[in-house]
Amino acid sequence: MNATTNDPPAAGDAWWRHPLLWMVIAGPALVVVASFVTFWVAWGSADPLVSEDYYRRGVEINKALADKTLMPAVNGRNHAATPAEAVPLPRNLPERSQ
Repeated sequence: MNATTNDPPAAGDAWWRHPLLWMVIAGPALVVVASFVTFWVAWGSADPLVSEDYYRRGVEINKALADKTLMPAVNGRNHAATPAEAVPLPRNLPERSQ
């Protein structure tokens, strides 16, 4: 039968001399540093406040968006399924002289 021996591993370099180890440690270390920088920026800058009349301004924006003159051309010119009373009247175009 073969005799098994438990040879101790060969003495290698110290753990801090392996470049792959530092590459693995660098990722989480950079994330920790970036989180501290993000916290510092967030703590130092003021948050914007909501204006007192936010509701009124929102209603005005919705009214402006609902205006038919601001309607996109695709929706404004495609009246195949639009009821007759909702179709805008055609503009009066100048007559061509021949």
